[in-house]
Amino acid sequence: MTSDRSGTKTPKEAYVWIWLPGATTPVVAGRIVRDGERRIFNYGRSYLARHDRIPIYGPELPLRSGSIVPETGLSMAGCLRDAAPDAWGRRVILNRILGHGSKDGDIAALDEFTYLLESGSDRIGALDFQQSSSEYVPRTVQATTLEELLSAAEKVEQGVPLTSGLDLALFHGTSLGGARPKAMIQEGDTSMIAKFSSSTDIYNVVKAEYVAMRLAARAGLDVAPVRLAHVAGKDVLLVERFDRVKEKDGWTRKVMVSALTLFGLDEVMARYASYEDLAEIIRHRFASPRAALHELYGRLVFNILCGNTDDHARNHASFWDGEHLALTPAYDICPQSRSGNVASQAMLIVGDNRTSTLAACLETAPSFQLSEKAAKDIITRQVGVIRDGWDDICKEAELTEFERNLFGQRIFLNDFVFEGAAEGLR
Repeated sequence: MTSDRSGTKTPKEAYVWIWLPGATTPVVAGRIVRDGERRIFNYGRSYLARHDRIPIYGPELPLRSGSIVPETGLSMAGCLRDAAPDAWGRRVILNRILGHGSKDGDIAALDEFTYLLESGSDRIGALDFQQSSSEYVPRTVQATTLEELLSAAEKVEQGVPLTSGLDLALFHGTSLGGARPKAMIQEGDTSMIAKFSSSTDIYNVVKAEYVAMRLAARAGLDVAPVRLAHVAGKDVLLVERFDRVKEKDGWTRKVMVSALTLFGLDEVMARYASYEDLAEIIRHRFASPRAALHELYGRLVFNILCGNTDDHARNHASFWDGEHLALTPAYDICPQSRSGNVASQAMLIVGDNRTSTLAACLETAPSFQLSEKAAKDIITRQVGVIRDGWDDICKEAELTEFERNLFGQRIFLNDFVFEGAAEGLR
């Protein structure tokens, strides 16, 4: 055991457990150990001897004995980092261990192994981290109400230490990615992510994401189902999880990797991620590349039309079955407020251009095996769906007149997206 910057004792290793395809219980796959600033992975001999073993992610952690060091520029294999808590989960853990979790809290105060081993076991994808190689002990909590989760999330944002009850209420969601307040809940045979508003929101982000996700589904994109709940006078977005399947004897889990992992990049280098490069990866590594390319292009177009400029590489992901990749349903389509008209996407669109315009989308269409006409058809269809479905979805979301005007005049179909494109695309 060593100590991190907070003085908290932290182990030097963690064991990686995995749910193999179709399994409802996990098996130990290997071990991560610290080597300076790096985390080195080794598959276990028992795992390599299994007939049903799969690589956690083949291009990065191929099935072989011996140490596997992270790729250049990474401190830990990306497919393992994908299962670690992100900014929000780290704030919750920081609150639980040190008694604070506000924006002023230093999430670097705790070691990476602490975050891996202190976060909830029901994390995105099919991995978990344990201190033991022989006994799996899930870190779970009892069912909690949305009211309790909302109250706990608000206290974390305020930097107020949680009581033991609220601490346990929010613990289940510590392994989720992203920076916004969220938690996990279960209703019958459905597992969902609950996304809350933030004290720093300057508009109703929860409703904006609901409207975007519902319109994206109407536009024919493969999107995670969503619904709105109203709790303690506040809106909560419930997003159905697509990495879980309920079976008679329990839940199966699907292995997932982020686009950031596909690129071999870390967060610092994420600004170099591009749609063109992701298209190239799809052409060479995906089981059904043409369909995936067209789906991804549709998502790019819709992100621009709805004002979602937060389309970074962690907001794209793929299923991994041990041999092939396939796009997961779209998630985190969250329109962003803008002070002016000009906007840029988080990922490059074509070359070094990330400007949020349909002209850039048309320029990159060949990378997605689309002709100019086919690309224009996708754009005009989506514009039509947004216009035609606007009233219905706004009513579903119970938007106020102010919210409706803000979303409709400043965010969705902003005039800037049409600059440089043919007039007919409007």
